[in-house]
Amino acid sequence: MPQLLLIEDDVSVRTALVRALSERGHAVTTAATAMTGLQQAVDGRPDLVVLDLGLPDLDGTQVLRMLRGVSRVPVIVATARDDESEIVRALDAGADDYLVKPFGAGQLDARIRAVLRRAEDRRDEQAPVLVGGLRIDPRAREASLDGRPLQLAPKEFDLLHYLAARAGQVVPKRELLTQVWRTPYGGADKTVDVHVAWLRRKLGETAKEPRYLHSVRGAGVKIVDPGA
Repeated sequence: MPQLLLIEDDVSVRTALVRALSERGHAVTTAATAMTGLQQAVDGRPDLVVLDLGLPDLDGTQVLRMLRGVSRVPVIVATARDDESEIVRALDAGADDYLVKPFGAGQLDARIRAVLRRAEDRRDEQAPVLVGGLRIDPRAREASLDGRPLQLAPKEFDLLHYLAARAGQVVPKRELLTQVWRTPYGGADKTVDVHVAWLRRKLGETAKEPRYLHSVRGAGVKIVDPGA
């Protein structure tokens, strides 16, 4: 059951949202002030925070910046402020989504579920990846082969991690250029080929005798467990 923290000073709004979100399967705690909400966010470690901007003691955007200094908890701003500059300011301060009052509880619930899915995807992406004797730790940005540290350039690490997270799948070079090099509208396949060649050398293999890295002509690149 997702644990939500609702920081909202309006009693009627707070009561209505607690009832509606509880009926939809969420466990909800509340705070009526910014400082109380910050304390509960740190101590209670909720799965997601729903934050009003118009709080009595601090502006919600300040709360968001303070929260981001100590936590990566997902935050949905739910406020009556519909000015574009306010929306941009909140998103720049670290909000994951922005919802303008009035809104239905069903819409808020859908936004909560979407943000929680994205947060779960991010957590999965940060977990160490194991493929045979390869171990890639994206948080520490460290990789090793059979217990031996690999000295990888940043893009070599990113490429290895992206392929290892999809072990056994053929990944098109266009996808690698988009996701690893962030060049969706350009970039040369040769960039991928060169980095794959560099990785092969560091993994102690060659294109003629691949172990982990396999090129599939006309399709892309895949990484496999050589012992599988």
